[in-house]
Amino acid sequence: MSDSPAGTQSAGQPVFTARSVRLAAVPRLMTLDQHGELTSAHVRLVATAAGRSERAVWRWVTKARGTGHIDVASRSRFTVSSEVRRLLVLWGGNASAVHRELQQRALADPRLPAAPSLSTIHRALRRDLTPGDRAGLAKGEAARRAFDVFGKRPATHRNAAWEGDHKCVPVHVLLEDQLVQPWVTWFIDCATKVTVGVAVTPHAPSRDAVLAALRMALDRAEPFGPAGGLPGLVRVDRGKEFLCPAVTSALGAFAVPVVDLPPYNPHLKGTIEALNGAVEDMLFVSMPRYVHRQTLLNGHTVDPDEPALTFEAFVELLLKWVHWWNTEHQPRKLGGRTPIEAWQCDPTPLYDVPAEQLARFGLEDDGRTRTITTQGVQWRNRHYIAPWMVGRSGVRVVMRHLPHHDATIEVFDLHGAHLGSAGLAEAASEDQIRDVRKARTAKARRLRADMKAAERLRRERFKAVTTPVPPQRLGALTATEAEAELSVSAAPDLRRANPDYIPHQAVPDGWARPVPADADETAENTPEENA
Repeated sequence: MSDSPAGTQSAGQPVFTARSVRLAAVPRLMTLDQHGELTSAHVRLVATAAGRSERAVWRWVTKARGTGHIDVASRSRFTVSSEVRRLLVLWGGNASAVHRELQQRALADPRLPAAPSLSTIHRALRRDLTPGDRAGLAKGEAARRAFDVFGKRPATHRNAAWEGDHKCVPVHVLLEDQLVQPWVTWFIDCATKVTVGVAVTPHAPSRDAVLAALRMALDRAEPFGPAGGLPGLVRVDRGKEFLCPAVTSALGAFAVPVVDLPPYNPHLKGTIEALNGAVEDMLFVSMPRYVHRQTLLNGHTVDPDEPALTFEAFVELLLKWVHWWNTEHQPRKLGGRTPIEAWQCDPTPLYDVPAEQLARFGLEDDGRTRTITTQGVQWRNRHYIAPWMVGRSGVRVVMRHLPHHDATIEVFDLHGAHLGSAGLAEAASEDQIRDVRKARTAKARRLRADMKAAERLRRERFKAVTTPVPPQRLGALTATEAEAELSVSAAPDLRRANPDYIPHQAVPDGWARPVPADADETAENTPEENA
């Protein structure tokens, strides 16, 4: 026999508390009592199971006979109500501040109950709120989610599902004469962790970046081959670039659905989110001009003037890292294999996209047919030409293009056969494009300076106060200065509204002037009056 104390059981057996035994046993004892079958043997069994004396069990029976209650009377205690939750949000989860607030309310209104002690509030918070609730009331939804439990999708095969996402790179790179933060658009195979397609833009991406990365993913050639092909589905998180008609129709042509996940739920596409975190920890953190670099006490980095990578150098380093990720890195979940090895070991059949269909993937058109003339094909009042057009003047064709790419177009015949590419006939030189961009930048810089100057004029400053008094404006202004500024602002600036406006000049003295109507009436009435 075990020497374990009453109320407990040996290892491997269930443990029952005295209260749980009471809740289970008293109804049974009362049923036996009503039928006249209750004996001391029954009470002794219950007392042994609960670890209590027989006298205590008889008291349970006696109380149940008199009151009808089988449990001990519950004592009123302080609980976390909706009002307490609101106060926790107001004070950022500070229980002491909530305690002071309740004390002040009780003192201000005698009808309210007395405020509980601080220790009582702490006990209620631990008892009535989960750790996630406490974190959420203190710091918000993101803190609450840190305590959630997330399920895991079952293991699948290659190309069963892809996940796509954009990532703003936390690195400043040099694009011509300015610093920018590039964006990466990429797709990853969820089963094998292979990155199948990547596109980089120096600005916020649009649908052309998504189509470029998808086209690379569908093509099983280098640099990411032999991975690729048609996926079973693509998961995205409501990015407007991923859900635009150009992308959905391009994938829909191959019967590939785009799954629209709810926003702000990164756990639903954990594979691509893990890739986003890995590239920052393994690559971006070591690059010059990393945004989250350690800082000194003044908030500046150790070398704020370090030279930045050029955009071309950044793209080269990123593509090298993606190649390393696919061919050398061994994720823990792949059991010591690289993503490309896991891909090649998977016997699941692949579905390739024919080259002639891949040539027109993601291209947009306006639904119109055009004719090849001696000047080429016209689109948006510009002409596009190519050597293959020689001898084809008068042929009816269909023009398609990649979104935002207007330097070249793709031309097809009316049956859908790809005839070839065509370039802009009168494309500007690089020097001309550079001069135009500089002129646009200068105009934008001047407008920005004007807006900042206007903001300084509009900004009002107030005197610092130490008591709750009405705010007092700072900045002295004389009456003469106020009248002068109001007169300037009140005068209409017609030349700024219409640059071609020419104000009227005074009529020369030698010019004939029209006679006023009242003057003619005076001349007609004068003879009658004289008569």
